[in-house]
Amino acid sequence: MTSNQLTDTYLHKGLRTKLVKELIEKGISDKNVLAALEKLPRHYFFNTAFAKFAYEDKAFPIAAGQTISQPYTVAFQSQLLELKKGEKVLEIGTGSGYQTCILMEMGAKIFSIERQKELFDKTKNLLSQIGYSPKMFYGDGYKGLESYAPFDKILVTAGAPFIPEPLKQQLKIGGRLIIPVGEGDTQEMILIERVSESEFRQTPHGMFRFVPLLAEKNK
Repeated sequence: MTSNQLTDTYLHKGLRTKLVKELIEKGISDKNVLAALEKLPRHYFFNTAFAKFAYEDKAFPIAAGQTISQPYTVAFQSQLLELKKGEKVLEIGTGSGYQTCILMEMGAKIFSIERQKELFDKTKNLLSQIGYSPKMFYGDGYKGLESYAPFDKILVTAGAPFIPEPLKQQLKIGGRLIIPVGEGDTQEMILIERVSESEFRQTPHGMFRFVPLLAEKNK
């Protein structure tokens, strides 16, 4: 990480403003989501050599065979959460930490799990460097974090072949769980709302593309 990479210039700010306008045109309307995207430098999460791609509305490869999600996807999932300041959010798949920081900018208390050790260490180091300190855990996202449950919101940032039951059970009544579900190259974005102790309401929100969420990959 070079100090140059952690410099936020007028050019970067201008590119973020342009990106936010693009996202508004694509249907993102939550003002808190848009403000967070405009404020947070996405190029901090890129290798210096690739920083010029940071403000394109595209996913991009990062360490451990993972990607930093497309800004539209980050904005869409964040908007779907209907986040209120101070809410407790479980994030499954810390990845680059970009989504984590967007949610923190929106006022959430974040508990984030990452199963790739290389990525976990790298992201933890970066986030402390840029002034963010979510509660980070190295482990299997399928199991959630029972000892910290219940959560107001749960966000899964990788494609899952099914909806893990522990995540549903760790959601507060009235809470929202957002998870991309599917085994192929694309997944359906599913919103699950916990209506009561035993009742859940499920609604689809279109097709997206995520890297897969893998169980028991904690070695």
